[in-house]
Amino acid sequence: MTRLRLGVNIDHVATIRNARGAPYPDPLRAARLAAAAGADGITAHLREDRRHISDDDIDNLARELTIPLNLEMAATEEMLAIALAHKPHAVCLVPEKREERTTEGGIDAAGQHNHLKPFVVRLSAAGIRVSMFVDPDTRQLEASRSLGAPVVELCTGGYCEAVFARDQPAIAAHLDAARKSAAAAARLGLEVHAGHGLTYDNVKPIAAIPEVRELNIGHFLVGEAIFVGLEASIKRMRALMDEARAQ
Repeated sequence: MTRLRLGVNIDHVATIRNARGAPYPDPLRAARLAAAAGADGITAHLREDRRHISDDDIDNLARELTIPLNLEMAATEEMLAIALAHKPHAVCLVPEKREERTTEGGIDAAGQHNHLKPFVVRLSAAGIRVSMFVDPDTRQLEASRSLGAPVVELCTGGYCEAVFARDQPAIAAHLDAARKSAAAAARLGLEVHAGHGLTYDNVKPIAAIPEVRELNIGHFLVGEAIFVGLEASIKRMRALMDEARAQ
């Protein structure tokens, strides 16, 4: 089985910084520490309301990172212009609502096909790899392929919530959907990533899905870093991913 990549999302380093309006902690410093700890890439979500990552953060990350930058963004003209100006390695198109605490689910690639298509075309033409953040649903996978996106990231939020609630039937149903969707995406020729809500306690079943090539994890790692440090939190996650892959 191929080695599973780890993308570390640094959004919530910026959340802590912005809580006081201070210049610290610095997301770029966190990104560098993550790279040194074994992260294969850095993910940052530039939201329209700039609640955590800022334009300056994207400037700094795009200029200074030595590992790939994955820019999460809504499909708006403002965000498209920023992506085209910085040319990150990848862009992941995500849904976005002002009132949500965090992304609540996947983007409706099927229902918004005509709106999303120009974004995928323009990003791809600039040499940016486009990923669609979608729920584990065959219709969304097929729409992603139709849009021309080479990558899908399966939303694991429902699975993680079921684990937190210790709802065994729901856990089994979400895992079954994730496994079937990953296999279906691979058959469609899509590269499969996964993420949202993953922790030490729930990562292994997702990491063990053979078609999944990359996990993107952030909030838990930043929270765990309060107790053990960012390097240690990332190394522990990396070890669990590797164990799941080996098993």
